[in-house]
Amino acid sequence: MNRIGIDVSSKELRVVVSVNGKHRKAQLFENTPKDHNKLINMIHKLPGESIVCMEATGVHHFDLAVTLSRAELVKVMVINPRSAHNFSKALLQRSKTDNIDADVLASYAERMPFVEWRRPSEEALTLRALARRIAATNKIKAQVKNQLSALLATQETPEVILMHTQSLIDTLDAQIDSYRSSAIKILNKNQALQELYTLITSIKGIAEASAIQLLGEL
Repeated sequence: MNRIGIDVSSKELRVVVSVNGKHRKAQLFENTPKDHNKLINMIHKLPGESIVCMEATGVHHFDLAVTLSRAELVKVMVINPRSAHNFSKALLQRSKTDNIDADVLASYAERMPFVEWRRPSEEALTLRALARRIAATNKIKAQVKNQLSALLATQETPEVILMHTQSLIDTLDAQIDSYRSSAIKILNKNQALQELYTLITSIKGIAEASAIQLLGEL
């Protein structure tokens, strides 16, 4: 069983492979879908199965973990930062920047009990994508509304600019409604998500829109 440590950042993956307890030189990959597939191809060239260990790094590790969890002969372990740092201190390898490197993560996979990371259901992944798109579109809409307010503050703005700016806001509203409608359909098809949605919306002050955003990040 091979052990692989991956130090994940927003743009880069630093990968250390350990075969029979011997750590190889770190390899660099971009944190992109294209290089995720390159990484899988590299792993598949190793003999037998592989355990991949990475640290939970907010959003940066998630897509990689999902992709690896779908690959054959690959098992994924995602550990919390505290566990990683405690293990690093035990090895007396804590760096000045307090970051955990790929070599330490490979050692963690070798020495610590394996706890497999459970990939969210396909419905949950789709809901996550929709929730994030809703948030991004709302941000764009807020910017355009601010622009419209500035345009309305002067009498010199041509009517055609006002018309198209308002039209853009209406289009963004329609997109948001469509995303939310799709999210509700997913919730209605998945009992576990539906139960969580019902529970969240039962809390005073949490409406449908907020519930979708919360569920998308669970």
